[in-house]
Amino acid sequence: MSNLGNFVLIGLSNGLIYSVVAICIVLIFRSTRVINFSQAALAMFSTYVAVSLIDRGVPYYLAFLIAVIFGFIAGALIERFLMRRVESKSPLNAVIVAVGVLITLEAMAGVIWGATLRNFPSHFSLIGIKIGKSRLGISPFDIFILVVVLVLLGALVFLFRYTKLGMMMRASAFAPEVARLLGVRVGRMLTLGWALAGAGGAVAGMLAAPRVFLFPNNMDAVLVFAFTAAIIGGLDSPVGALVGGLIMGVSLSLIGGYLGSDLENPGAFLILVVVLMARPQGLFSSISERRV
Repeated sequence: MSNLGNFVLIGLSNGLIYSVVAICIVLIFRSTRVINFSQAALAMFSTYVAVSLIDRGVPYYLAFLIAVIFGFIAGALIERFLMRRVESKSPLNAVIVAVGVLITLEAMAGVIWGATLRNFPSHFSLIGIKIGKSRLGISPFDIFILVVVLVLLGALVFLFRYTKLGMMMRASAFAPEVARLLGVRVGRMLTLGWALAGAGGAVAGMLAAPRVFLFPNNMDAVLVFAFTAAIIGGLDSPVGALVGGLIMGVSLSLIGGYLGSDLENPGAFLILVVVLMARPQGLFSSISERRV
């Protein structure tokens, strides 16, 4: 296969990981109107929990499940005891608290598990699939990631579009006072949004770790690209998060392959600027722009 084809396949693989984190960012934003910059640290910490269990002989899929449950509980606790205290304050306060959680969890991980690189096991091969004499830039593990991303995306779209629970979560985010008058337990809805994002973050961390290794700030770069992907797609659109992640993955792979890896970060922000100049609300956002 040509270099271009391999670069595209590798980019799609990386883009799927960005998409998972971007979907979690969208989930938090749609249910709380807060941008969760602690998403990367939650993903990393949950992944450390999983690898610690695996090291102690716990089966891979059971450790995977326990880590997801841990992420769910951790997300709920962060919202209940930290984010709720700034719920009625300026949105900047919530951002500062989220960044504080990011720094705290990364520091705790360094103290508990150390800062050395660790391998995270995968039950699927990371070697590209071979067709004839050519080896593709996509592996069985990438196909597994694709399945997981599609399941998460489908579940999220179904939740917000077709369930009463999803409607209550959206109402709690956009009009909390009105939602309270209608009998919605707004606090519980906000907690549930953070809990679901924590669980999704755990999945994202365990999907990313086999490729980027595991260390306390291993998800920081992923968070930057995922956040950019979420903005490109539209912060309130799960489908946009998926498409934005794939755009970022393929674009960065092509930039790194042809121009050098040093230009990947500037390239990411250039893509963001171009998209926002053409469509400020993002590619798939339901929010329309207004002139004031």
